[in-house]
Amino acid sequence: MKVLMINGSPRANSNTRLALEEVGKTLKENGIDYEIANIGTKPVHGCIACGRCGELGRCVFDDDPCNRWAALLAESNALVVGTPTYYGQPNGALLALMQRLLYSQSHLAMHKPAAGIAICRRGGATAALQSLTMMFQLQHMPMVTSQYWNIVYGRAEGQAALDSEGMQTMRALGRNMAFLLKRIHLQEPVQYPESEPWEPMHFIR
Repeated sequence: MKVLMINGSPRANSNTRLALEEVGKTLKENGIDYEIANIGTKPVHGCIACGRCGELGRCVFDDDPCNRWAALLAESNALVVGTPTYYGQPNGALLALMQRLLYSQSHLAMHKPAAGIAICRRGGATAALQSLTMMFQLQHMPMVTSQYWNIVYGRAEGQAALDSEGMQTMRALGRNMAFLLKRIHLQEPVQYPESEPWEPMHFIR
């Protein structure tokens, strides 16, 4: 089994990556593999509501990480998304990518356990974390909890390692993720709940 972890910080050696690595180390100790995909520093596209993903089976934009992440998600059993906190929100580039990824490839995400992680200097992380988890709820993704909200504190590179409770929270998240994956995939065969046909209710008729 494998967990895809997305590093939503443009900094390669960021506190966000450090927190994800702590989760990953715990996953490894529990027999679960992981891969970290970095958002990088190149420009990304926002969704332009063109609807082409329904025709192409992928996002129409192929020059940023969205479709590469889709391929990684297809090979993974769970998803963890980490973000720095900017103005009380996730990194805007990360939000743009995740919205396109989950809209164009919702079938790859459905029923896969997921967790968000927010990193901040001082405040705003709870709002950023909520923004991440709201995306998972639309995809029938069981959200993996920890001993506290999935938040780690740190500003300068490497400071997150000094947040002993935050690192402990990451390890608890890793153990809970491993536990849930084993409970799901040790069933033979895996049986996911059936979904009712969507009944959209528009308030303007």
